Amino acid sequence: MAETKVALVTGASRGAGAGIARGFGELGYTVYVTGRTITPGDARGWDGTVLPGTVAETAAKVTELGGKGIPVMCDHGDDEQVAALFKQIEEEQGQLDVLVNNAAYIHHQLIEKKPFWEKELDAAKILDVGLRSAYVASWHAAKMMVKQGSGVIAFGSSFGASCYMHGPAYGAQKAGLDKFAHDMEHDLRETGVMAVSIWLGPLVTERSLIAQKTNPEQYEGFIETAENPEFTAHILDAMDKAPNRAELSGQTLIGAEIAKELGITDRGKERPSYRDMLGTPPTKNPAAVY
Repeated sequence: MAETKVALVTGASRGAGAGIARGFGELGYTVYVTGRTITPGDARGWDGTVLPGTVAETAAKVTELGGKGIPVMCDHGDDEQVAALFKQIEEEQGQLDVLVNNAAYIHHQLIEKKPFWEKELDAAKILDVGLRSAYVASWHAAKMMVKQGSGVIAFGSSFGASCYMHGPAYGAQKAGLDKFAHDMEHDLRETGVMAVSIWLGPLVTERSLIAQKTNPEQYEGFIETAENPEFTAHILDAMDKAPNRAELSGQTLIGAEIAKELGITDRGKERPSYRDMLGTPPTKNPAAVY
């Protein structure tokens, strides 16, 4: 295997995915950046504001930070495009060390304070691009990683898996990701490949900054303690190198807590876990909460 590690971050035109890709760039990884946005201005925020970010811009930033960014336009709702993506990685790199499942359909009414039946039915598409798409990408990644005897399959989850947050479709998607990590570990055990779900805290992203403006009461004070999304990449890299790596596999972990255990900080700062504020915390056996 090559000395340089290779990561794939899905849904990385902007937001958490772009930040995680940048974080791997800081660590010198070759990073495949996928997303649907190739033209600036194609995406809009909660209030209709044009959102910055394209796959090419994220990849360029990865390279600027010391890694090698490779942009790939990919709709993760299209299985053929996903298969072509993994074929490209295998042909160009011959390995894949980390998959971060971040791509998700974000409906424009996600943060509106309405019951689910008063939102458009399309809000349920997060179960397609968000849950099913993560399974498909993991299926392809596992084939590569098991063959090479190493790798990390990671899911970007949140406290919405165990408490009410943004409605039932969002919650089901997050709970499903946690269960993927638990059950995939069972199948991956003793292969050298680990699966893990990380509960990210509030993040500083383009959408969250807009949300703070449109819902000031709900998001009051979050910027002060919000995580930079690059933090998650550093956590995953440390987990892959951890002596208790096998024990961490299959778990649902609060990013801020495992970071403290592994000695990783977010730009020199420790972040709060929010364990006492939101929902039931992860357990050593995530399946127990289902």
